Amino acid sequence: MKIRIGFIFGGDTVEHEVSIISAVQAMKNIDENKYEVVPIYITKDLRWLTGNLLKDINSYSDYDLINRYAKEITIVKDKEDYLLKSKKGLFNRTINQIDVAFPIVHGNNIEDGTIQGYLNLLKIPYVGSNILGSSVGQDKVFTKKILETANIKVVDYVWFYDYEYETNNQDIIKQIQTLEYPVIVKPATLGSSIGISLAKNEKQLKIAIEEAIKYDRKILVEKVIKNLKEVNCSVTGNYEHAFPSAIEEVIKEEDFLSYQDKYLAKGKSKGMVSTNRILPANISHEMKLKIEETSKEVFKQLNLSGVCRIDYLIDQDTNELYVNEPNTIPGSLSFYLWENKGKPYSQLLDELIIQTIKDYKNKMKKTSSFETNILQNFNGLKGSKTKLK
Repeated sequence: MKIRIGFIFGGDTVEHEVSIISAVQAMKNIDENKYEVVPIYITKDLRWLTGNLLKDINSYSDYDLINRYAKEITIVKDKEDYLLKSKKGLFNRTINQIDVAFPIVHGNNIEDGTIQGYLNLLKIPYVGSNILGSSVGQDKVFTKKILETANIKVVDYVWFYDYEYETNNQDIIKQIQTLEYPVIVKPATLGSSIGISLAKNEKQLKIAIEEAIKYDRKILVEKVIKNLKEVNCSVTGNYEHAFPSAIEEVIKEEDFLSYQDKYLAKGKSKGMVSTNRILPANISHEMKLKIEETSKEVFKQLNLSGVCRIDYLIDQDTNELYVNEPNTIPGSLSFYLWENKGKPYSQLLDELIIQTIKDYKNKMKKTSSFETNILQNFNGLKGSKTKLK
């Protein structure tokens, strides 16, 4: 009997379309001799839909078609089964069911631990990092703070909340100017280069901050490395074992790798696979080993699992290596970095699912609640002298 994999994607996020691209790629590459694909698409207005047409990227050019033929569902746990129940009709009939969830979601409101928390609550085994790893990995400021305590280098930065800038922008601008121009301004919890701008002077800085504030409450400003080489390394595994992929060198068309570079290169939406790159990266053997070891340590420190991609900045003047950010659910699941190591996409997906099942079985051995009810003989608080400790 095939294992039913519920691919979850979409959601209320500015990276909605990027998620669709990544999920369709994965659904098309999974070994259908072993797995049954069950697409679960979350619309921008948070309706959950399923249906075979959701496997086809062309379906998403006509949302009226999706609304007409896809079935709106909710996920229900029934004993040991995870059922996709219809939300229409009187009898709430079962449309399908899944054995394992595979979230391929990007961005705030969903990748940041939100979907992981929902799946945890239903006790559905799912591929990827848990709530903690997902939420920390989504917040670039949290990431930097944790890596600094582990003596892993990050570039100099300043961060602040939107209300702080609105009430005291001159002090914040002075603080940023200690980094020296140019600087990169980013929404702290977004990905896919959305809302990111380069600022070469104070006028551009103010415009860049206003742009970032459109997307996020927390803003990050980083010093720019002038003689820069950008490289990425993917990691798979869990808290016990982590394995690094091939390392890519990213070729960007602008001052930084933009949304256009990542997802609309040459006018086609193929996800991160369409980005211009040198693979493997043109780096020394010593730097390659350093990136591999650092990637495994970052994976461990941030409590990640499944597959992630860690982005690096190399200062070519000093040969210093800096962690830029992790991607807890990377675009295209970084399958191209594993193919370069001789691991086909179908094998990568297979290994992620097998690891998820093993980890879930181990997790279920841990105590999560007590059978005894401490409230059984509790008479209530009204008029009682009982104190809760």
